[in-house]
Amino acid sequence: MGQVLSVGAVAVIVAVAAILVGLTLRQPQVAMHSPTPPSPRDVGTALVGPLLYTVDATSPEQWRHFSFRLGSVIEHAGAKEWDLGFRRYQIIANGGREFSGEAGIVDLGTVAFVDVKAVPETGYQPSEGGTDPRNPAIANWYTYGYFSHVLSPKGHVWAVRTAEGRYAKIELLSYYCPRSQPGCVTFRYVYQGDGSRSVDAPGDGRRAVDSRSSSTSAAAVAPPDSRPPSTP
Repeated sequence: MGQVLSVGAVAVIVAVAAILVGLTLRQPQVAMHSPTPPSPRDVGTALVGPLLYTVDATSPEQWRHFSFRLGSVIEHAGAKEWDLGFRRYQIIANGGREFSGEAGIVDLGTVAFVDVKAVPETGYQPSEGGTDPRNPAIANWYTYGYFSHVLSPKGHVWAVRTAEGRYAKIELLSYYCPRSQPGCVTFRYVYQGDGSRSVDAPGDGRRAVDSRSSSTSAAAVAPPDSRPPSTP
């Protein structure tokens, strides 16, 4: 009787292991986007968006700095010339004790992007830390699949106060470059340049398009180095 039970237990373990291997090998569909070429253009006090933008954040060492007013990643940005910083899956705002700007972020939760007509007046969280900074409002913007090894956006919308005290709303859409390489952070946004908190842009309900970047969707498993050192 005991031998039968032992054989049955082994069979169960083998079956569970086979299921786990199958889940690991399954190739999920992931959205992939090419980085948007930097092309800064001052929009002044205009209401801009919705637009798609893909930041090349593939370097594990270099922060890439994005400006809403210029609508672009800024190379060699000055201390107050950027609003959001990207490095792999990390995102920070240019605000806090170690930063020169007034930027901060508020997590608005799982609300539809189009339904956010105005952003809050208060509650913006600055970034923390110096050598390895983080912003607590957006640090956990993703979920990580332990079997698929794929990083997926949670579907939240965030309000951003920029380094200059203007406002924007963003939604993170993807983390993958072509050929499923990790580190291409794609988001859509609306930016309000006049200083008000209204982000209700004409055409907000339609799909945001940015002709400067290309996108595709294909079955792929992210390479092992896409896994964050700590997962949510």
